[in-house]
Amino acid sequence: MTYLQQLHQDSPVAYDLLIFSIVVLGGIGLGNIRVAGIKLGVAGVLFAGITASHFGLRPGTEVAHFLKEFGLVLFVFALGMQMGPGFFASLRRQGRMLNGYAFALVAGGALVALVGGWMLNLPLPAVAGLFAGATTNTPALGAAQQALTAAHADPALITLPALSYAATYPLAIVGIILSLIILRTFFKMDVTKEAELFRQEQGVGVEPLQRMNLRVDNANLEGVTIAHVPGIQETSVIISRYRPAAGGEVTNAAPETKLHVGDLIMAVGTQSQLDQFRLVIGSVSAENLMKAPGSITYRRVVLTNKRMLGKTVRELGLDHLHNVTVTRVSRGDLIFTALPDLRLQFGDMLQLVGDDESLNNATKALGNAVQLLQETKFAAIFAGILLGVLLGLYPFQIAGLPAPVRLGLAGGPLVMAILLSHLGRLGPMVMHMPLNANRALRELGIILFLANVGLLSGEKFAATVFSAQGLEWVLLGILVTMLPLLVVGSVARKVHRVNFMTLCGMLSGGMTDPPALAFATTIARCDSPAIAYAAVYPLTMLLRIVAAQIIAQLG
Repeated sequence: MTYLQQLHQDSPVAYDLLIFSIVVLGGIGLGNIRVAGIKLGVAGVLFAGITASHFGLRPGTEVAHFLKEFGLVLFVFALGMQMGPGFFASLRRQGRMLNGYAFALVAGGALVALVGGWMLNLPLPAVAGLFAGATTNTPALGAAQQALTAAHADPALITLPALSYAATYPLAIVGIILSLIILRTFFKMDVTKEAELFRQEQGVGVEPLQRMNLRVDNANLEGVTIAHVPGIQETSVIISRYRPAAGGEVTNAAPETKLHVGDLIMAVGTQSQLDQFRLVIGSVSAENLMKAPGSITYRRVVLTNKRMLGKTVRELGLDHLHNVTVTRVSRGDLIFTALPDLRLQFGDMLQLVGDDESLNNATKALGNAVQLLQETKFAAIFAGILLGVLLGLYPFQIAGLPAPVRLGLAGGPLVMAILLSHLGRLGPMVMHMPLNANRALRELGIILFLANVGLLSGEKFAATVFSAQGLEWVLLGILVTMLPLLVVGSVARKVHRVNFMTLCGMLSGGMTDPPALAFATTIARCDSPAIAYAAVYPLTMLLRIVAAQIIAQLG
C-alpha cells in the first residue's frame, strides 16, 4: 500500500488510471463467472468498484463524479441511437397494448417500493435505489442521484441509492427469471406449441418478398397505366419489369407504362400480396422476365447522399429522373417493399431495376459510398449529446414535489438520441452510428458509470448492506421484482391471451433486463421474444428514469 500512497501523491492521474483499470478488469472477470447458469455481466464492475473502495482504493472524488456522469451520458445516448429508428413503430396496434402492460409493470414496481418503504420506514433515496436495482435499471439509479444532487440533498442521502441498488440487483436477475418459470408452470404453457403459434401470428409481418411473373388477361386493364392499376396501392405490390404482348426486349416498368392484354409483367411483394394482385391482373406466366432477353438488370445501391435523406421513394423520383424502379429497401435485418411513401434513412440499401446506363446514373445520385457506413460521425454525436444535456436540464414542475423533475443526464440524451436517430439527420449532419461503434460506446459508458458508482459508495457498503437494514432492502427488492411481474403477466395471459413468446419479451423488456431476454430466448429456442422486448424497452426506460426521480424527491 506504501507504493500506491506514494504514487497517489506523486502522480494522482496515474494513480486514478491504475485504480480504474484494476476495477474494470476485476469487474469484467467477476461478471463472467456463472452461478447456476446466471452471471452478473457488466454489473460485476459495480461490485469490483465497491470492493476496491472498501479496501481504501479510491480515485479523486471529482474525477470519479465526472467519469460516472460522462459514462451514463455515453451509455444512454448510444442506446437511444440504437432504439430510435424502431421506437415509433413499436407504438402501433399491438405495441400500444404491450406498452400499456409495461406501464403497469413500472407503476406496480414503484407502488410496491413506496408502500414497502413506508412500512419499513426506509429513507426515500434508499427506496429509489432499491426500485432501480430491483428492476435492473442502471439509468434510473443515475437519475435518482442527479435528482437528489439538484435538490441539494445531504451527501449521505445521495449515496444511499447506490447502496440499495447494489443490495437488490443480484437477486433481481434471479427473480425475473423465476417469475417467467412460475408463469409458464402456472398456466401450463407448452413452449414448443407457443412458439409455433407465435410464428403463425407473426407470419404476415415476417413473410419474405417474392417475385411473380404475370400475364395481363383482364380486358378492363387495356390502356391503363401501371400507377392506376386497381389494387396496386392496397396490396403494396411493386411492378419492376415489363414486356409487351408483341414480344421484344424486357424493359423497366415505369408508373406511366400502359398495359395491354397479353403483356407480361413481373411483380414484387409478399406471397399473400401477390396472390391478391394476380386476381386483378390475370394469370401466372411460366416465362421468367428475370431471364428473358433484354438490357434490364438489377443492382443494390446504398443511400449515402445527404441531400436525399428523409425523402420518400416517391420524392426521390428515380423512375422519372433516371428510368429505374425501386423494388425493395433493406434496413439492417429488415426488408421492405419500396412503397412510394416509405421514408428513407442513411444506409438504406435500395434494389433498383433498369438498364446499365440508368442504373449507373441512379447509383451516382444515391451516393453508394459504402465506406461511409463504417465512419462514426463524432460531430453529430456530440451535437446530439449537447442538445440532450440541455433537454435534460429543463425543469418540469410536478405538484407536491419539492424540486422540479428533470429528464437529467439519463433521460435528456436518451430522448434526444431517439428523436434524432428517427429523423436521420441534424441539419447538415447525418445521425448515423455504426453498430460496432454503438456497442463500444454503450459498453464503455456503462463500465465507466458502474465502476465509479461502486468506488464512490463502497466505503459504507459493507456496514450498511450486511445489517438488518440491508436484509430489509433485499427482501423488499424481491417483492418489487416479482410481484408486478406475476400480476401483470397473469392478467396479460388471462385477459388478452398473450402468447408466451410475447409475454417473455414484454416482461423482460419491461424490466429492461437483457439476461432475462437471453433466458427467454433459450427456453423458447428462438429469437421470437426479442420482438416484444424491443417494442416496450424504449418507453419503459423513460418511465423508469422519471419514476426513480419522483420517488427520490417525494420526501
